[in-house]
This record gives sequence, C-alpha cells and structure tokens, in this order.
Amino acid sequence: MSSEGQVTNPRPRDDVAFEDVTDNSFVYEFGGPIGAAAMMLGFPLLMAYQFLCVYDNGGHFLLPDSFGDTGAWASRMGQRYWEIAAPSWTGARIYLGFTFFMVGLAYVCPGPVMYGYKLPSLGGQRLAYKCNALWSWWVAVITALALHFTGLFRLTQIIDNLGPIMSVAMLWSFFLAGAVYAVTVARKAKHRASGNVVYDYCMGVCLNPRLGSLDMKLFTELRVPWPMLFFISLSCAFKQYEELGHVAPELAFMVLAHWLYANACNKGEECVITSWDIFYELESWYLLFWNLAGVPFSYCYTSIYVLKNGPMGFSIAWNVLCFTLLIVGYFFWDTGNSQRNRFRMYWNNTLIKRNAFPQLPMSFIDDAKYLQTRHGNKMLIDGWYAYVRKPHYTADLVMSLSWGLIAGFGSFFPYFYLTFFLIVLVHRVGRDDARCARKYGSDWDLYMATVPWKFVPYIY
Repeated sequence: MSSEGQVTNPRPRDDVAFEDVTDNSFVYEFGGPIGAAAMMLGFPLLMAYQFLCVYDNGGHFLLPDSFGDTGAWASRMGQRYWEIAAPSWTGARIYLGFTFFMVGLAYVCPGPVMYGYKLPSLGGQRLAYKCNALWSWWVAVITALALHFTGLFRLTQIIDNLGPIMSVAMLWSFFLAGAVYAVTVARKAKHRASGNVVYDYCMGVCLNPRLGSLDMKLFTELRVPWPMLFFISLSCAFKQYEELGHVAPELAFMVLAHWLYANACNKGEECVITSWDIFYELESWYLLFWNLAGVPFSYCYTSIYVLKNGPMGFSIAWNVLCFTLLIVGYFFWDTGNSQRNRFRMYWNNTLIKRNAFPQLPMSFIDDAKYLQTRHGNKMLIDGWYAYVRKPHYTADLVMSLSWGLIAGFGSFFPYFYLTFFLIVLVHRVGRDDARCARKYGSDWDLYMATVPWKFVPYIY
C-alpha cells in the first residue's frame, strides 16, 4: 500500500506553458485507411495464430503442408481456434467481471487528485485525475488471492479458459472503440480527424473520453492490461503447482517480472498524466485493442510456454543471469520513468511524495539540468537523460529480453514481446523526433547535439 502525500498547491500555477495537444499537422500513419483496415484484421488473426502455436502446439509454428494446402490449413486453424477459444460465458464472466470490478475500485478507492497540462482544446482547462490505481491494484491482488485460497474462484480458471477470455477481450475492445467513436461523432467533438471512417475509428477522434471522474485513457492504459497480465502468469504458476507440487524457477521469474511491471505502472499513475499517451494520443481502436487485449494476451507467451514445456531445467548460472537482467533493467526503467515524469511534475507544480513500494534511489533529481525552449517547455538533460534520450526504452528492452531468455531458445514466441516492442519503439521514437523537430525547431537541434544518443551511449 502507499502513504499518500498531499499536494501543497493542488492547482498548478498558470504560468506553466500550454502543452500543444492541438497539433493540426495531420499525417496519415500506418499506411492510411488501408493500413488501418489491415491492422484491425491482422492483429486479431495474429493473436489467434500465436495462441494456437503456444497454447496448443508447444510453442512451435503451425504451417500448411504445402502451398496447395493453404486453404485447408486456414480452415483447420479456424476450426481448432473455435474449439478451444470461442467466446464463452465463462470467458465473459472472468474478463468483464474483472474489468468492471476495476472500474468500481476506480470510483471508490482513496487517492490524491492530480491535474494535467492545460488543454487548448478545453480553453486552457486542466483535467483532474483521481490517482488511486495503486489502491485498486492491491485490493485486486488481495481479493484474487482470497478467492483462490477459499476456493470461490480458483485462479487456475484463467489459464484453463485463456482462449475464450482472449476472444472476449478482443470483441470488447472493438465494441468499446465503436462506442467511443460514435459518442464523439454525435457530440461533434472530434479531434485531428481525417474524415475517413475506417481510419478515424482505428486511430481515434476522441482526446479525453470520461465517465464522470474516470478518465478512460488512463484507466485502460494501467488498470486492465498489466494486472491482467500478472494474473495470467500467476494462474500459470498455480497450475504448475497443482500439476507438479512446486513452481519452477522460470515461472517464478515470470510472476516476479509481471508483478514488478504491473506494480510500477500503478504506483506511478500520477506520473503518467503528463505522458504522450494521455495528453496527446487519441482514444482509438488502436489503443483500446492493445491495452485491453494485445498487452495481456500477447505478452504472456513466455508464461504459457514454460508452463506447457517446463520445468526447463536451466542451470543456476543461467537463471541468475536472467534474474540479474530483470532486476537491473527494472531499476533503470523505474528510475528513468520517474526522473522524466517527476521533472515534468515539478515544473507543472504537481509533484507529490508517495511512499509506494518500492521507492528506489535516484528517482528524482534535485536541481535537474535542462534546456529551456522558446516554446516554453523544458528538456531534461540530467540523470539518465544526460547520456541518452530514451533510457527508459533501453531498460524496457532489457527487461523484455530477460522475459525471453528465461524460456531458452526452443521457440520464437517468448521473444515476440521483445520483437514487437522493438518495432513499436523505433516507430514511436521516429514519430516523436519528427513532431518535436516541427514543434521546437532550432531548440530541438540543440537538444539533439547535447544528447546525441537515443538508446545506448556511443552506439545508437
């Protein structure tokens, strides 16, 4: 739990620069409408295919016998998926029950109220965010363990029904994206819309969807995907314990890895408010699908693989290496995110002290060095950000690498997260650089010269 700090001046000073969330320079991304349609068709098919490979085929690729067999192979794949992963009432009760339980906690749990950037789209208004994700997370963990050990709901039901739960999650994300799009259009409140329905549904037109005090973007980014991912891994561990009488090191590793990630996301909720995803990105099918379905059901492949194929029997040295990579990566990821976000919060006059576990050294930089831009913003060039521009991404990639290494090299799928994440980060960094170059001009050139490396000093 945490001991919540108090905001000494809850409403930030009015002299803080506007964050330009109304950037009107529209550019089609991901190949425009055709690319958007391909993503909306391709990502669910990719998830279904990978599920069959990992859950039903030991982590091996499922391929047609020949080119001529492709049609029959696709039919067999579809039939098998329907047999073991079709949406079911059990899947709906588990997924939607958890989702709405977290929604309820978001309204009732205690937590400090924080304020985001001034939004030009709202006439300079700052939105309030009730940051109680940490309480919600721990209440959810304690409740889940109580249900499991009392026998009211065995957590092994998650892995036993993973296919139907995943299918419900995908359908729910499509429905929710449609609802957000329809309400936004009806209210004539579209932002950065292209005018193409397919593209706008995929990439979004709603900037700040809210249900009363509940901010949908903040909620769907933190309170469903990462806790759900943790519970999938925990379910795998309980399943292995039932089958073998013990939990192998690789599954204990994944439970720790996913607990660290979920706990960090929720303990640092107030830091996320000033992130790109919240102040700039539009709520969209793209965000909703990956937060509500893609993250928990694509990043869990290592846990499923080591359950289906374990115990792996690796040496103590190998396990120590993987645990070391995880802990070192986590330290730099947690402190890196904390340094940049608390720097923003300091200058946004919203910095508070929270004693959420774990609090790591070097999470805040006193008298941090920065470059002042003519736009009004400040660019951090201190702490880890004195060496590279994206140290938190580097640390994240190290952690994702450890998630694959703990499973060995018998399958590609434990490395899917690393592969996909690397592609996403390279695209995002390129997009960020282009936008910042437009926004800051020569100030961005100076920043690039001051901190020339993106991920690794003197390498890249």
